[in-house]
Amino acid sequence: MHRRMLLTLLGSALTAPAHEWLIAQPPQDIASTAGRPLSGEVVDHLDAVTASLRRMDDHLGSGQTLGLVRQHLGTVVGVLRERSYTDTVGRRLHATAGELLRLAGWLSFDDGHQTQAQRFWLAALYQANAAGDRGLGANILGFMSCQAKDLGQLRQAVTLAETARASYPATSPKVAAILDLRAAEAYANNRSVTDTRRALDNAFGRFTDSRPEHGDPDWSYWVNEAQAHAQAGYCFVKLEDWPRARDHLRAALRLQGNEYTREGALRNALLATTYVRQEQPELDKALALGDQAVQTLTGQVNSARCVKHVRNLVGALTPYRRTPAVRRFYQEAKDLIAT
Repeated sequence: MHRRMLLTLLGSALTAPAHEWLIAQPPQDIASTAGRPLSGEVVDHLDAVTASLRRMDDHLGSGQTLGLVRQHLGTVVGVLRERSYTDTVGRRLHATAGELLRLAGWLSFDDGHQTQAQRFWLAALYQANAAGDRGLGANILGFMSCQAKDLGQLRQAVTLAETARASYPATSPKVAAILDLRAAEAYANNRSVTDTRRALDNAFGRFTDSRPEHGDPDWSYWVNEAQAHAQAGYCFVKLEDWPRARDHLRAALRLQGNEYTREGALRNALLATTYVRQEQPELDKALALGDQAVQTLTGQVNSARCVKHVRNLVGALTPYRRTPAVRRFYQEAKDLIAT
């Protein structure tokens, strides 16, 4: 599979790597005899560090976490090249490298570096194929779909999301829910109401399914009912169904607790937008939520993706810019949205 990419992929070139990954056969044996033997216990430790980095991103954001992920990825790649291991251990190492590349792509995307994100994700697909990990590969395609919709490549976003769903055998309900939610977002951006609702119904239905005996992959830890409601709220914002969007976003904020500062900021910004865009705007509620989002993104967590939604909120408030409270919000958000 091709891993070198110099420009941001658009159009059909964006979906070609997905189709290539879908039909690619994993190598039959990836054991190595290069150096000192490596045990599965070492991979356990490497995976524990990866898990910590995932959760660190939830609280610090992309800007402060990417450097640490790069360092850990360098360690894993070094082990892959310089140590000997069995086929089983080797596949685990490739899966670890693939997940770190997936995480690095996400952090790059969240920080607004689109081409860099694509490079990481294409390399991650290669590693997922070497590991023979269909779930990991499908998850990477889901993230590529998320980026495609943000780039305005709406048809490609749907193709990537549906390729991810089709390629995954649905052994983990949580992973299947993640892929359903990615598809719902793609369809919502494409203004396809029926397909959006169908994908959301599928996602919420997964939470009542039994967990697999082998457990869910650790990288799926973040998906729960709060996150599903948040992504449903985002979908209905895109469909301009303000009451449904508000119901889901309120549920997400109620269920989330204090665990996800970045996601809380995003949910507040989206919920604020529903109050501005509804037929009878409620500016006080919108501004109170907007203030919370600005405070979080200014002092606690870094995310260009979330700042974009605050910028959208500021744009929605433009008709009311002569109102003193709106002028005050503009002033407080000015430095944040200028970044």
